[in-house]
Amino acid sequence: MSNPKSVIETARKQGAKMVDVKFVDTFGTWQHFTVPMSELTEASFAEGLGFDGSSIRGWKSIEASDMLAMPDPATAFLDPFCSVPTLSLTCTIAETGTKEAYTRDPRSIAQRGETYLLSTGLADAAVFGPEAEFFIFDNVQFDAKSNGTFYLVDSEEAIWNTGREEQPNLGYKIRHKEGYFPVAPNDTQQDIRTEMCLVMEQLGIKIERQHHEVATGGQAEIDFRFDTLVKTSDNMMLYKYVIKNIAKKHGKTATFMPKPLYGDNGSGMHTHQSLWKKGKPLFAGKEYAGLSQMALYYIGGVLKHAKALCALCSPTTNSYKRLVPGYEAPVNLAYSARNRSAAIRIPTFSESPKAKRIEYRPPDPSANPYLCYTALLLAGLDGVLNKIEPGEPMDKNMYELPPEQLAKVPQVPASLGEALDCLEKDHQFLLQGEVFTADFLEMWVSHKRKEADALRLRPHPYEFHLYYDV
Repeated sequence: MSNPKSVIETARKQGAKMVDVKFVDTFGTWQHFTVPMSELTEASFAEGLGFDGSSIRGWKSIEASDMLAMPDPATAFLDPFCSVPTLSLTCTIAETGTKEAYTRDPRSIAQRGETYLLSTGLADAAVFGPEAEFFIFDNVQFDAKSNGTFYLVDSEEAIWNTGREEQPNLGYKIRHKEGYFPVAPNDTQQDIRTEMCLVMEQLGIKIERQHHEVATGGQAEIDFRFDTLVKTSDNMMLYKYVIKNIAKKHGKTATFMPKPLYGDNGSGMHTHQSLWKKGKPLFAGKEYAGLSQMALYYIGGVLKHAKALCALCSPTTNSYKRLVPGYEAPVNLAYSARNRSAAIRIPTFSESPKAKRIEYRPPDPSANPYLCYTALLLAGLDGVLNKIEPGEPMDKNMYELPPEQLAKVPQVPASLGEALDCLEKDHQFLLQGEVFTADFLEMWVSHKRKEADALRLRPHPYEFHLYYDV
C-alpha cells in the first residue's frame, strides 16, 4: 500500500469500515480520530482531514485551532486491536490554507531533519536502530493529592512476592538485577513477548530478538530492525502501541517510564545510528574501532551537545532517577569500543562495513522518537560539518576509575531542570536548516519546566520517613 489508490483498494478488499487517523503530539503520545471508510478518498491524502488542534498539548490556541492531518499512505495497516475492521493511517500535521507543515509537529520536524541532511551533501540517509526497554506489570496504582501521594506496582514474577499467598507460591521469582535472562519458570512472560513480536511483524516491523531484561518484575526488551529516521520513529510509535495493547489484552499493563522501581535497573533506549550515501555505509573506515573519520566527527558533535540533548532524549524528571552516577546507567560522556559504561559505544559484533555504527546510550523510551532521533542527527552533523574531534576513547571500566580520574570525565545533567538549562545555552545546532524552530524550543522548555516544578513543589513520601520527627 504505497499510494492513496492502492491504500483505499486494499483496505476495501480487507473489509475496512472505518479509518483511524493517528498523529503524534509534542511529547510523544499517539492521538487519533476516526472517520467512516466512505470519507477517505484519494483527494484526502493531498487535501488533508481537518480537526481542532487547540486541545493538543503545546499546539494551537483556540482562536487559531484549525489544522489538517495529512495521511501518509506508506504507514497504512489494518488495526489489529479494533473489533470493527479499521484502516490506520499515520499523519503529518499541516496548516490550513497553505498546507505547509506545522512547525510544532514532531513528524514534520523529523522530515525536515531528513531534508536538511540531503542539503548538506554529506549523506542521503540517516539510519537509526533503537533498543527500547519497558516493564510489564500485573497491577499499578497511584495517586497524588495535596495531603498525600503513593504508587504501587506489582508483578507475579518479582522478588518481593516470594511471600505472597499464591496457593501455592512456587518461589520462582526473579531477584533484583538478575532478570538477564533466566528461562521459564522464572521468566513468566516469554509467550506475551512473542505475541507482541508476531503482531509487530504482521504490521511490517522486522523483529530481531526479544528477551527479559535485567530488572525483576517483568522488565523486557524487543529489538526491531533499523531504518531511516522518520520510518524508525513511525515504527517506535507503533511498537509502543502494540506492546501496551497486547499487555492489556492479557490483563497486564506495560510502561515505558524510565525508572518505575527503586533499587533496580531502569529502562533505556540505546540508539544505534549511522550515515549512508547511495547505499554505501559512511561510518566504516580505518580509524579507531574500524570507524571512519566522519564517524569520529559525528561522535564529537554528539558529545559536544550531549548535555543539551538530554532535554529531548531524556525528557522527564523520572529519566534522572535512571541517569545516576555510580550505577550502570551511561552517565559518562565518553566513547569506547564495546565498553557499556561510556555514553557512546561502538558495537563490535560484526566486521562488516554495513554494521559500523555508534550506539548512544543515555536516551530512554519516554522520549518522543521523532524529536530524539532528529536532535541526535543534528548534533552529529554539526560535528561532521565543523570537524569536531571527540578526544581520546575511554577503554577502561569507568565504574572502577579512581575519583580523581572520573572527575575529569564530563557527565550528563543531574536533573531535568539542569538539562533544560543546558538546552537554553546550547541549541543553535538544532536550528540549522530550520529543522527545529526557536518557537518550538521555547514552548518545550516552558512545558518541561512546569513538569520539573510540579515535582519539586511536592513533598516526597520518603521525606516523611527522614524528617517527620525532626
